[in-house]
Amino acid sequence: MKNIGILTSGGDAPGMNAAIRAVVRTAIFNGRNVYGIYEGYHGLIENNMFEMSASDVSNIIQRGGTILRSARSKRFLEKEYRQIAHENLLKRDIDSLVLIGGDGTFKGACEFKNEFPDIQVIGIPGTIDNDLYGTDYTIGFDTACNTVVEAVDKIRDTASSHSRIFFVEVMGRDAGYIALYTGIANGAEEILIPETKTNMDDLVDNIQNRWRSNKKSSIIIVAEGEELGGAVKISEIVKEKLPDYEIRYTVLGHIQRGGNPTLRDRLNASRMGYNAVKSIMIGDDKIMIGIMNERIVKIPLERAVKSFKGVDKDLLEMMYVLAI
Repeated sequence: MKNIGILTSGGDAPGMNAAIRAVVRTAIFNGRNVYGIYEGYHGLIENNMFEMSASDVSNIIQRGGTILRSARSKRFLEKEYRQIAHENLLKRDIDSLVLIGGDGTFKGACEFKNEFPDIQVIGIPGTIDNDLYGTDYTIGFDTACNTVVEAVDKIRDTASSHSRIFFVEVMGRDAGYIALYTGIANGAEEILIPETKTNMDDLVDNIQNRWRSNKKSSIIIVAEGEELGGAVKISEIVKEKLPDYEIRYTVLGHIQRGGNPTLRDRLNASRMGYNAVKSIMIGDDKIMIGIMNERIVKIPLERAVKSFKGVDKDLLEMMYVLAI
């Protein structure tokens, strides 16, 4: 048995540290050495890694971000640098990699695995966007949603006090899960996401109809990847059509990535990290560890990135019913 490498790549997500902790301690318990790789694939190319002990992951389960830091590496897209990364792994007798990240991380892992089949590859879904096929929740999604809910609750107070319409932009460049879940939890009047077409005439009509029924404030949640350009652009268009209305916008931005992970994110991350090492021990390869219906599942890594995970349209319909 050789050594295990672990890295975090792409955008950071609350709960990544809990997953790192679970991988390190489960590996050590099973007699395997673990090397932490700084800054994702960039660190793999630069040979920036160190052997981790159980004490290295003490007191991190409650911390947001990632102690291994994260980065996006354009060089890893080139075969010559993937070759360097492979050589660096062999120098330390690392024959297994645990990668915590999202779509881009797993695409890189699939390419790397296809070129160097001697390296065992296990993925753990770590992205606040919750857009990976094969798992009900990705690490960080629950914490990000709770951050949005708390922020929008406060915005609602101001909207109600001043009879304003607030457009609140949340993260989700390609997927609207954060917008959909938080919009329902916050009682939003509208939710605009990349998966559905935005009809400005319907949006304006709905706002006016609610005003006529004496609903004098509105919260409209907008995913950043909404087709017309997000909350700022949408609010400008609505202001042109409804010049007499008090209209404001707020972009929540990167506050959604930070903060202490919730119970769900700590628990899910720990379960995924533990089962990633168990999978290594029994020879599983090129898979992603997911959780579906509260049970651990193993999904082929390529399927996780190539299959489409659609939003639940019933939730959108429910939102409109509850917003009357």
